[in-house]
Amino acid sequence: MVHTSLRCIGQMEGGAQTLLDALIDHCTRDGGLLCVPTHTWGFMDEDITLDLVTPKSNLGVFPNVALQDSRGIRSSHITHSVTVFGAQAAEFAKLDDTATTMVSECCKELYRQDGYVLLIGVGQEKNTFLHCVEEMLDVPNRTADKPVTLKMRHPDGSIEEKQIYPLYSEGIEDVSEQFGNYEPAFRKHGCIADGKLGNANVQLCSARKMKEVMELIFNRSNHIELLADHTPIDEKYY
Repeated sequence: MVHTSLRCIGQMEGGAQTLLDALIDHCTRDGGLLCVPTHTWGFMDEDITLDLVTPKSNLGVFPNVALQDSRGIRSSHITHSVTVFGAQAAEFAKLDDTATTMVSECCKELYRQDGYVLLIGVGQEKNTFLHCVEEMLDVPNRTADKPVTLKMRHPDGSIEEKQIYPLYSEGIEDVSEQFGNYEPAFRKHGCIADGKLGNANVQLCSARKMKEVMELIFNRSNHIELLADHTPIDEKYY
């Protein structure tokens, strides 16, 4: 699963399409999958949140290029869809048909299949897989008590209403802005391999190891809130 900032990479012949082609080739050549987040949470106030007739994402250039590529299969998650490339893409993307929260079921499968999150020019604050881990661990104060009803348009033009429980943390504007609090712990436990792509710093992060470290911290801290602000997580917890 890849999150990227094209601006941080710098000038690149062919732009986003060149990067997408390279990632598809590398990740799928031996039967693997490439997963690109193509979220639509930014359209929750519009009449149609997920439009599978006129595909668009609120995440930027790279996800929108991925959406237009005929090799990809987009999942049906109404706010946190992903577009998947590879031989088993359709089966993988179908997991989101049963999603009831803003956490993609595909993220959970990333953990089960011992996959990786690739951060290109962005930090842990863009690592949406960590929302998935918090849901798996049942971290308190992360999901709204009541669902919202949103609409999606299917490829045949039909409209479907879906209910979904939003991400919500009372007293915290955006939990993901503090996900960087976990990075020292991830590094201590060997979750991250560093690299460069153009001018961008790159982190290759093991989904399974990140989950194990977050679970360790969650249990050792006795489930206290650790993401209310940018205060570093005490090393005794990891």
